[in-house]
Amino acid sequence: MESSFVSLLWIAICAVIAPLMAGLIPRKLVPEVVILLIAGMVIGPYGLGLARTDDAISLLRELGLAMLFLLAGFEIELDELTGRSGRRALLTWGLCFGVALVLVFLGGMLGLIHAEVAIAIALCSTALGTLLPILKDNGLLTSPVGKSVMNHGAWGELGPVIAMAVLLGTGGAGQAVVAIVMFAVIALAVTLPWRRLRRDTSKLAGIIRAGSETTGQTTVRLTVLLLVMLCVLAELFQLDVVLGAFAAGFVLRQALPHGDESLENKLNGLAFGLLIPIFFVTSGMAIDAASVAAEPLVLIMFVLLIVLVRGLPVFASSLLERDPVDGARRFGARDSARIGLFAATGLPIIVAVTTTAVSAGQMSSANASVLVAGGAVTVLIMPLTATLLGGRARDVVKP
Repeated sequence: MESSFVSLLWIAICAVIAPLMAGLIPRKLVPEVVILLIAGMVIGPYGLGLARTDDAISLLRELGLAMLFLLAGFEIELDELTGRSGRRALLTWGLCFGVALVLVFLGGMLGLIHAEVAIAIALCSTALGTLLPILKDNGLLTSPVGKSVMNHGAWGELGPVIAMAVLLGTGGAGQAVVAIVMFAVIALAVTLPWRRLRRDTSKLAGIIRAGSETTGQTTVRLTVLLLVMLCVLAELFQLDVVLGAFAAGFVLRQALPHGDESLENKLNGLAFGLLIPIFFVTSGMAIDAASVAAEPLVLIMFVLLIVLVRGLPVFASSLLERDPVDGARRFGARDSARIGLFAATGLPIIVAVTTTAVSAGQMSSANASVLVAGGAVTVLIMPLTATLLGGRARDVVKP
């Protein structure tokens, strides 16, 4: 039997090669995650067969996905998310989901689409975790465009996760809603001791702070404990672990409202140095290139639907957004287009929802490969186009 370490070796090689190749491309126009996906396709069972996803690799993959969403949740400012712009982003996502449901059910009635709910959820997702390094590399994270992308991205990940639990869960919609409410209550309760620990001057708090810069790495270990604990809690309520990871990021942000540079650097090292590359490479390993090549029109149609269902409404919402003080437009056409393009970037949710649909027997592995490949195409095209648009004079109406 092939050792898991052999597969991990090839994954590690891909993880090292990807940033080197991305660095050779001017302005880093091709995101590293795209190269990781392509590398996974090459070494995976549908390519050269050098690596496979066994139980050990699957666990590392799940941890990578969890870390991706934890970091995404940590970057979300709760005041932004619940403020005027955040509420607008939520309404925009609701519109996107409504349009997606109408389109896919019409397609289902015509016999063109199966697994309608799963596809609708995939169409209105945003890969916020994937966009984070791209926004950071381009210096956009704290800009008005970046903050808007974060708001739309937060709801573009949280909304689909909740929709998956309610509409694709095995226990029915009513049971799923009760489970989500109970999970939210417990997650909020978990926040309290973390916030108290931040303000605490007890000996225990002092030991934790002192141990953060020693081999004890107490703050990193507490963060990992928080992540695993909320993921286990999500599983107990039969919810996707992504929801637990996202909630862990929110809890961590509440514990560290002003951030912690030392902890963030360590988490970035653990996440982007090990776990997240494993997730993207193994996602590429699951793509059947032959199935994708056999359905090019389906691939193109799926990408166009993402632009129509997710990108266009976000573009219109951004273009119509007004400053509450003087009523001036916040974004011009160019920056609105950039926000829409970033919002139309999807992958982790697409991977999660297709995996759920395949497990439930609602979707074939071949069709799932096409949809995941479509998500990979959006990761390549949408941020690239948005970056090129930002290369000219900024078309911001109001900063």
